[in-house]
Amino acid sequence: MLVAAAVCPCPPLLVPEVAAGAGPELDAARNACLDAVGVLAAARPDRLIVVGPAEPDGRGPFPPGSNGSFAGFGVDLAVRLGEAPAGSPAPQRALPASLAVGAWLLGRTRWDGAPVEGLGVGEPLATDRCLRAGADLAAGAERVALLVMGDGSACRTVKAPGYLDERAVDFDAAAARALGDADVAALSALDESLAYELKAPGRAPWQVLAGAAQGAGLGGRLLYEDAPYGVGYVVAVWS
Repeated sequence: MLVAAAVCPCPPLLVPEVAAGAGPELDAARNACLDAVGVLAAARPDRLIVVGPAEPDGRGPFPPGSNGSFAGFGVDLAVRLGEAPAGSPAPQRALPASLAVGAWLLGRTRWDGAPVEGLGVGEPLATDRCLRAGADLAAGAERVALLVMGDGSACRTVKAPGYLDERAVDFDAAAARALGDADVAALSALDESLAYELKAPGRAPWQVLAGAAQGAGLGGRLLYEDAPYGVGYVVAVWS
């Protein structure tokens, strides 16, 4: 059963070494993310899964001990998703960027609790499949926690990666409200086609969370909401 969740954005710029001179612009988001991960630790889960958007080669499960790197962003910085069980073979696949950012957040909080796994989900994954995937995750242990990585729309300003789309503000507001209220029905109702048009890769991971939270009775709290660089970022906790 799901006992806690933290929702965080996943731009590599959250990592100060990647952001370089732009680092202070994301201080508030970064600090909120670290606070959210602290809520996961306090829940004392038996299993923690980091869920985030991924390209085709980064989709599917990642076992404990999976490695990631920010070398693709010009920084010689490696991260690891928890510890591999003793005697198990070294994981072969590299973490997608979203899960690497999640691993970095866990490393900053010195996570030493439950085993940590990862799940990369495709941006176009249908809502019903997201919900089923989340339900399967929640059924995997008595006390499950999720670290859900994902950005909102990339269309909030003319300088945003997706340029300006007037629908983006309302979409992000609805998503933030649902995440802050732990509103499973509202998250499940997010329009997958609109999310894709607005370049909002967080939609699929958020709906995985909705599937995991069915019947859990968790409450939500919004820690951060803004759109630096024209991209919607939300930090929330469910417990």
